[in-house]
Amino acid sequence: MFDNTLFYWIIFGLLMLLSFIVSRALQSYFNKCSKILTNEGVTGKEVAEKMLYDNGIYDVKVVSTGGLLTDHYNPANKTINLSYEVYNGNSVTAAAVAAHETGHAVQHAHSYIWLSLRSKMVPTVNIASRWMQWILLAGMLLVNIFPYLLLVGIALFALTTLFSFITLPVEINASRRALVWMNSSNITTPQTHPNAEKCLRLAAYTYVIAALSSLATLLYYILIYSRRS
Repeated sequence: MFDNTLFYWIIFGLLMLLSFIVSRALQSYFNKCSKILTNEGVTGKEVAEKMLYDNGIYDVKVVSTGGLLTDHYNPANKTINLSYEVYNGNSVTAAAVAAHETGHAVQHAHSYIWLSLRSKMVPTVNIASRWMQWILLAGMLLVNIFPYLLLVGIALFALTTLFSFITLPVEINASRRALVWMNSSNITTPQTHPNAEKCLRLAAYTYVIAALSSLATLLYYILIYSRRS
């Protein structure tokens, strides 16, 4: 009889390998597109500001933030935070990232249901993420004495897994909004638009793999509980 534990480790290993491949492909393609300039050389900051203006959003600020891959939209203070390379860059990569993050601001302004649900879950997920690993560890050590402790850890992990899957439509929709706007506003040309599409598609794959990896890990913990409880 095939060992289910071995099966889950194989699946998890394949997902980790796929994550590595996609991450390397994303980095390589981002570097390639960083040498392709936007139409008229507009910067990431200008892209974000123009997309906000075109969508009738005037209460969101575009600011520069330190670090790499730190680009994000903060709904709490309505700021689009762009890393230095994106904020000042005039490449297709910078434009795609800036437009994607602005897509989240557009979602917020239009009360996009998946973003609203994700935002409501953030405080609870932050608490769950802080404690679940310790509870899972203690639960596995004490599963024969206090099996419900492991079950609590599994419930917390399930919450973070659900959060990962809710993140998917949020990210995919933000990229779709970004690409439609970039095309209609001539930020990209017919020659460079496919580059922006591939940049955001590869970025989306990272979220898909993360969600699937979280699900595989959740199933593994459930398997441990079902065998030892």
